[in-house]
Amino acid sequence: MTETRRFTVKPLSRVEGEGALRVRVQGDAIEIAEFNIYEPPRFFEKLLVGREVHEVPDITARICGICPVAYQMSSCQALEKALGIEVTPEIRLLRRLLYCGEWIQSHALHVHLLHAPDFLGFESGLAMAATHPQLVENGLRLKALGNRLLEVVGGRAVHPINVTVGGFYKAPAASAIRGLLPELAWGLDTCLSLLETVARFEVPQLDVPYESVALQHEREYPMNEGQILSSGSEHTAPLRIEVEEFSRHFAERQVPHSTALHSLRLPNETAYLTGPIARMNLCRDQLPARAAAAAEACGLEWPIRNPYRSIVARVVEMVAACEIASGIVREAAGEISPCRVAYQPRAGSGCHATEAPRGLLYHRYRLDDQGLVAEATIIPPTSQNQAQVEEDLRGLLPSVLAFDDAEATRRCEMLIRSYDPMHQLCDPLPDPLSGAVHTRPRVKKPRWPEGHRGLAESNCCFLCDGVGRCENDAGQVVLSTAGHWLRINAVVLAPPKD
Repeated sequence: MTETRRFTVKPLSRVEGEGALRVRVQGDAIEIAEFNIYEPPRFFEKLLVGREVHEVPDITARICGICPVAYQMSSCQALEKALGIEVTPEIRLLRRLLYCGEWIQSHALHVHLLHAPDFLGFESGLAMAATHPQLVENGLRLKALGNRLLEVVGGRAVHPINVTVGGFYKAPAASAIRGLLPELAWGLDTCLSLLETVARFEVPQLDVPYESVALQHEREYPMNEGQILSSGSEHTAPLRIEVEEFSRHFAERQVPHSTALHSLRLPNETAYLTGPIARMNLCRDQLPARAAAAAEACGLEWPIRNPYRSIVARVVEMVAACEIASGIVREAAGEISPCRVAYQPRAGSGCHATEAPRGLLYHRYRLDDQGLVAEATIIPPTSQNQAQVEEDLRGLLPSVLAFDDAEATRRCEMLIRSYDPMHQLCDPLPDPLSGAVHTRPRVKKPRWPEGHRGLAESNCCFLCDGVGRCENDAGQVVLSTAGHWLRINAVVLAPPKD
């Protein structure tokens, strides 16, 4: 009788959110290889319906506390297309600087505290700090550097409050921007040294013929804009398309073992890769000079086909982000004016994609005649990578079956962490009886005092308890998706009576 082996981990550690690994092998036959996200959906796409345009960046930022800028940038630019807004070159440059801060802090957190312990044989970043204190201290300082960039440009490090459709509420002081330069210079040197360290990590062998998907910009390494490029695969042809064509070539599908949707490449519904490896495979010619030289010198093989090498790709992108930010900061001659392009609410639709630290992030919005959100679609990077994670697991398993269960499980966990998955769900709000999607009833909105921006200053971090009630980080009820009440900063607003 052939042996049945099961590798199960719930929850996965050193990832953001709640996910599980489930593997079952019968002899040499792989019966199950699942990456299960069981965190309840939070229905952000429906929470946005009926909202005014200026509310959207503040709400979508709450999808993730580590990469809020990605959600703000994708939503702002999609809505700007819907409203016919064209921002100034100065605003565009300031947004790129803001995005650099997010890449630095997000990658620093993942590399030093979530992923490096796998390669150095530790259960956590705290355990690793006992014998590698300088590595951890540098990681924390790099994270603080990224946070400082977010504070200066975005108003605060987590869920920035200065971002709006059309630009920024307030222009950051040029002196504050220039004051970032010394720490950015340290950050660049530290990341170059870090790259030498991670390039020497011994990694499991795995060769995956990825279909890489990423934005590509003709003049710069992609963050905020570009065409969508695909390398193609044995099942699909290469692509170069505008963001507006995304839905013709990619689609989300529900799978029975996960609450998160899987995004697949059409027409064959195949898995694809997005994120640092995909960006490096497709866009390394657009890297700034020092990052490009470092990428060539660190021993990477092109294209990158081993997911465990993502830690090297992330550090190359940290070098690039420090280098790009330094160039922008050096040229900060004065405060930008205007810092925001005015607009009038109107009907329209628009979509946009940016490059979050974890990969491509797509937003699409339709506005009604009053300029309120009538429809929203958000496809985060982890949804786009989930199918590829499971493909990688199936490719890895034959090589780990010779190990005992503990080591085989550890290597599977390590593979999933290579993707830095973010288990944050934005799925449509289903009717529990009919399965249909229904609209949140309208509630009376507060009239904010002059200069107040509502949710942007409410410190709300939406979390869902799985039954349709959202709470902020203080545990206060913020919004009932049944539409019975709305509570913001302890102010309760009842919906209009029938």
